[in-house]
Amino acid sequence: MDKRRHERKFVRTFFTTPTAVEGEDDSAKMLANASQLRGMEAPDVWVPDNEDATAPNMRDEGAQNIIDVVSENGADFPGEIHPRVVWHRDSPQTRYQGFQHMLEIADPANGAVDDIDGFVIPEVGDIDDWKKADEFFTIVENEHGLEEGSLKMSVIIESGSAELAMGKLRDEMGKPTNNLERMFLLVDGEVDYTKDMRAITPTGELPEWKELRHNTSRGASANGLIAVDGPFDDIRNVEGYHDRIEANNAMGMLGIWSLTPGQVVEANQSPLPPAEGSWLIDADGREVELESADGVEVYEGDRISLEETGDGYTLTVGSDTYELDDEEALHEELLGLLDYVPSMDDIVDSMEEFEAAKEAGKGAIAMTQSATVRIDGVEVDVAKDRMWDEATYQALMTPIALFQDVYENRPDQHDDLAELYSEDVVERAVEVGN
Repeated sequence: MDKRRHERKFVRTFFTTPTAVEGEDDSAKMLANASQLRGMEAPDVWVPDNEDATAPNMRDEGAQNIIDVVSENGADFPGEIHPRVVWHRDSPQTRYQGFQHMLEIADPANGAVDDIDGFVIPEVGDIDDWKKADEFFTIVENEHGLEEGSLKMSVIIESGSAELAMGKLRDEMGKPTNNLERMFLLVDGEVDYTKDMRAITPTGELPEWKELRHNTSRGASANGLIAVDGPFDDIRNVEGYHDRIEANNAMGMLGIWSLTPGQVVEANQSPLPPAEGSWLIDADGREVELESADGVEVYEGDRISLEETGDGYTLTVGSDTYELDDEEALHEELLGLLDYVPSMDDIVDSMEEFEAAKEAGKGAIAMTQSATVRIDGVEVDVAKDRMWDEATYQALMTPIALFQDVYENRPDQHDDLAELYSEDVVERAVEVGN
């Protein structure tokens, strides 16, 4: 991974708001409401959306609304502010309109630019199109006496040409003929990407586009940028949104588009380590969290059964039955089904223990996770050993680094974090690894 180019190392939430709502007495009402979000309801990046979320005939008014709301409330907003303007790889007229809105919003005389961190550019094409957008940023900065590169540029990957352009970005950034170092976020836009790819599914639902998400995460890592997944428009499906976040996190995409304050809360919290550790069991292909009761981890489903026989055990998982001679054989079989999800406290404990061992000259140590598991009333003590070395330590540093980045940049969330973890765990998590 290349060195991160901006102060924020992580972005969990990318929250869009219409800039002007037709038919309202106050067309900027939704903008004004979003500008008041705080704590876990406030995103890391707020995107006043003067493109798809705003009707074409309202976009001039939307640009003015951005100026009015940000000039009044932007200084107190806890996240970064990145308006999305119109752009299209195939339309000079659209690009010019977006450029005019950027000029207006960034004009110091209008009082908003001090609290504007950058702009989001949709519908980009090949790398030459990215450089056109960058040139517009440079012109805006020079027109208004701003430092070149001070306005960050984020792009939405909504076409095959934009996806291919990510592979060329590494060679283009840093050339004296552009200011592409201003790049900040790579954001997937699966809806328009699906249209561009002419994809069809039987139900009309969007494909998962795992390859696009992987490529965007890889492009961000290779260029010191941050990857963000596109919108999850089934806004009532909290579990589905959470599952999407988990899948993204596993490929290094720690940010996601949020459409509601409720989604913002879920996306802000999901990448952070949990407050409590938990044991998971593979119940015939379905991952089930065991219930903790009086120090015992209990499985209460019907996909796994366990029975003591005369000298051994009968373990049934789905349609498979295992006759096990003794508790040791049962222990080994269960270990293959069990996984442990460490809490924040667990991770910090392990990192502190490894740091102490390293200070004492040890290059690797074994960490043990143990529990008593109960299935159908039968209790079994299990223990898993994990070897910790420097590579393990660095891998587990990612969720801690995310937490530390949040703690540093989002003081409005300090109370939420202390309530989630306790003051002691927060203090230790802030210090570990430093």
